[in-house]
Amino acid sequence: MGLPLALLGVDVYRELQVPGSALGPDPADEIIRGLGSWAITMLLATLAVSPLSRLVHRPWLIRFRRMVGVWAFAYVVLHFVGYLGLLAGFQLASIADDVVKRPYITVGFAALLALIPLAVTSTRGWQRRLGRRWRTLHRLVYAIGIAAWIHVLWLSKGGFADPLVYGLALAFLFGERIVFAMRSKQRRAARASGQAQ
Repeated sequence: MGLPLALLGVDVYRELQVPGSALGPDPADEIIRGLGSWAITMLLATLAVSPLSRLVHRPWLIRFRRMVGVWAFAYVVLHFVGYLGLLAGFQLASIADDVVKRPYITVGFAALLALIPLAVTSTRGWQRRLGRRWRTLHRLVYAIGIAAWIHVLWLSKGGFADPLVYGLALAFLFGERIVFAMRSKQRRAARASGQAQ
């Protein structure tokens, strides 16, 4: 999970040694885009853990969902910090202006804010404290996934390959959940009907 970050660190080091050698003509943009790509990839990987565990009949895979989710949050935060430092120069007025005037930044910022309570409550302790409300809160990840996809879509300039791939992955992951929920409901209804007889 940390390998992309390590590789980015190597590229930044190479770039500092020989400008233009690793990150192209706009290193700041390349760093931010790279972190953003890994952020949405990790977010999709988090959403994929449950369907994968069902598909391969390995319930123990669910144990990795929290770890992947925390990595997704880390990459989102790094993506945002990269934007703050490398593009906005930590200028609060410039950041506020971007959030208000650039819809792709607005939706990306909203996704980051929505991720914070999920990251904070990702521990077993919080799961026990919140009870059923924990599951309800963590369903926010679906809205966050959509917001992240919209962020990528609106950010794309001419090339729609990335938004298409991410959108198809998101549609598949949501579709699998809908089918699973419907089948679970049918099984419960069949069991209830069998017990009634």
